Amino acid sequence: MNTTIKIAGIEMKNPVMTASGTFGSGMEYSEFVDLNRLGGVITKGVSNVPWVGNPTPRVAETYGGMLNAIGLQNPGVDVFLERDLPFLNQFHTVSVINVCGKTVEDYVEVVERMADTSIGMLEINVSCPNVKEGAIAFGQNKEALYHITKEIKAKAKQPVIMKLSPNVTDIGEMAKAAEAAGADAVSLINTITGMKIDIHKRMFALANKTGGLSGPAIKPVAVRMVYQAAQAVKIPIIGMGGIATADDAIEFILAGASGVCVGAMNFVNPYTTIEVIDGIEAYMKKYNVADIHDLIGAVHS
Repeated sequence: MNTTIKIAGIEMKNPVMTASGTFGSGMEYSEFVDLNRLGGVITKGVSNVPWVGNPTPRVAETYGGMLNAIGLQNPGVDVFLERDLPFLNQFHTVSVINVCGKTVEDYVEVVERMADTSIGMLEINVSCPNVKEGAIAFGQNKEALYHITKEIKAKAKQPVIMKLSPNVTDIGEMAKAAEAAGADAVSLINTITGMKIDIHKRMFALANKTGGLSGPAIKPVAVRMVYQAAQAVKIPIIGMGGIATADDAIEFILAGASGVCVGAMNFVNPYTTIEVIDGIEAYMKKYNVADIHDLIGAVHS
């Protein structure tokens, strides 16, 4: 049974990864999860300078998921290189750094700092607010997405995954813009903008008012968008959004995803990634699937 996949020439032992922002750089989960079993670890967002994030409260539970407005708090690229990367280097899994920024120059600075490191791939979070364009996210405008992808590809030494925002009218057009600019792969979906109000206090549950919705509630939307992106582009797709079980992961793979990421469920059950890996193997055995590639995009009417 072959569960090995390749994304932009980078081989992974299986298609299961961690969604950025839900697994740190693996340190917090290493006592629960053997990182060597994962296809890849996608880190929390890393910026060129430390970000303090948004004011609290910034996490709220919702029906079927959670809202977060962390604001990409992180200690910056210097700490990542000094502390997190040496930790990841202990494991035989692909490390993918998630890059965030407020200007194109911010992103490029982090990408250049990664050039001569052991990082396997770069995932670019284009849901960040573009401060030079009135704070609209890079990933909500296809011209801005094309431009930032082009600029990053010109400097990157590792393959580039563009992480697409679902808060758009046509996800296929966004995927095509990333592909046209040279992206090696796309990942989707990022969180969906949502809101929760405490009816007893008559106050917003999050200090930021709005936050990103993740968890099982968004899975049908995510599967639909992965399918649409897969019909629009030829580059590999990494699917995520509400994966809680192997069955969920297989849905994404059948829709066209070469790889999948577990996100919010890491907070609920830290063993989820391993259970998904085991479940995919059990599914392949049950249905006599010899190669995971036989499942990718195999949905039919």
